[in-house]
Amino acid sequence: MLEGTKISTPSQMSSIFDIAKDTVLFLLLSCYYILESLFWTLVPNIIRPMKSLKDEVVLVTGGGGGVGRQLAIKLARLGAKVVLWDINKEALEKTCAALREEGHEVASYEVDLADRESVYKTAKRVKEEVGKVDVLINNAGVVFGETLLELNDNAIETTYKVNILSHYWTVKAFLPDMINSSKGHIVTVGSVAGLLGTYRCTDYSATKFATVGFHESLFTELRAHGHNNIHATLVCPYYINTGMFDGVTPRLMPMLEPDYVAETMIDSIRKNEVNCIMPGSVRYLLPLKCLLPAKMCWDLMHRVMKGPQSMMDLKRKPKVA
Repeated sequence: MLEGTKISTPSQMSSIFDIAKDTVLFLLLSCYYILESLFWTLVPNIIRPMKSLKDEVVLVTGGGGGVGRQLAIKLARLGAKVVLWDINKEALEKTCAALREEGHEVASYEVDLADRESVYKTAKRVKEEVGKVDVLINNAGVVFGETLLELNDNAIETTYKVNILSHYWTVKAFLPDMINSSKGHIVTVGSVAGLLGTYRCTDYSATKFATVGFHESLFTELRAHGHNNIHATLVCPYYINTGMFDGVTPRLMPMLEPDYVAETMIDSIRKNEVNCIMPGSVRYLLPLKCLLPAKMCWDLMHRVMKGPQSMMDLKRKPKVA
């Protein structure tokens, strides 16, 4: 009669006790984490402790223009040693000239992030000529603005190589030195389009979704191996007025300005934040994607936010041969 009854062994009982103990501890810590988060959210940046970036070597990919240029200028003004990477030599020279006019030293490298060997060779040069990179900001990105059937294969591959694969090569190049010195910060620039699929962005959105997974997995690996002094920050901004999304006409919120995005990113880095979504109000809308019926989500996107309609006038980028 009792043949089919499972009898708990001491090891099973121990396991149940451990789960219960860890759950109670988690709930207690959760209360602390929520209160801590609320406290720091309410405390103005001007009076909260912020880490210094003075004399830190900060590498910014895509530093030739847009947000990258603003990051370079603001970081240099904070006393950081700025290293810029970009494929656009002319834009790179303009950013460097602007920094040098203010009396800042800057190291710049023309590099094609779509070329893995170029990334590794340039990283080696940076370590030899400048030194260990303390903060790595993977900021570079491309968008072609075509629907799936209009995208040519090379454009798709380029988007993946620049927007996500290059993150692997740069992090693999600079993370070992951060681990050896037990100090570092890796910033992954994603997008709100990496949290919510966007019309005419099957390549771009997919790569930005990948940056979110990359960041979360990397963060997990760093914490699991005890590298608590190496920080990881994911940045997901809304449309930015840099020319990348020329022609787009958002309905509910205006485009973000590069100056604001760069300032917010730097504040987030200095606070060692794990996630930075701009504007902050977007984070409260994102859970609706999972909570609401799919048809309701589509109607909200199409009828109220007019997301697809706003992207229809996006100016197409040059074709990749």
